[in-house]
Amino acid sequence: MIFISLGTQKFQFNRLLKLVDDLKEEGLIKEEIFAQVGNSDYKPRNYQYLDFLSNEEFTKKMEEASLIISHSGVGTILKAINKDKPIIVAPRLAKFKEHVDDHQIEIAKAFSKKNFCFIYEEGDDLVSLINKAKTHKFDKYVSSKDKVIARLEDYLARLEESL
Repeated sequence: MIFISLGTQKFQFNRLLKLVDDLKEEGLIKEEIFAQVGNSDYKPRNYQYLDFLSNEEFTKKMEEASLIISHSGVGTILKAINKDKPIIVAPRLAKFKEHVDDHQIEIAKAFSKKNFCFIYEEGDDLVSLINKAKTHKFDKYVSSKDKVIARLEDYLARLEESL
């Protein structure tokens, strides 16, 4: 199952939903699809969807998915990476009134540059990206949280000693 996650933002992302709906209708995507459509006006005809999911439902869909297609929400991207799910990130664009600016492009590029995801950009062949993502070896995200905490603790200990 392909899981489409559009987050909980107040903006629509009709463009992505319609593209996937058309590809499904044409038989170019054969796999089952489920979407969390958020505040989008477009309601898919060829796959199941809900406007919003609970945290438990979201986690379940992500675990069941063979592939994630998502807006450039950092939380969703990190969840997919941490669950070892291939992910295609489609940035929301201001020119389509999908967001207030184009910062999602920068987020997608940053994750793609580290080989954590593929980016879908307007005009790309989404079917090819889906097929490629299913066999691509993405890199694993390694958090540096423990290193940051250790450095802070070390700094605070040295600061305390100097007082």
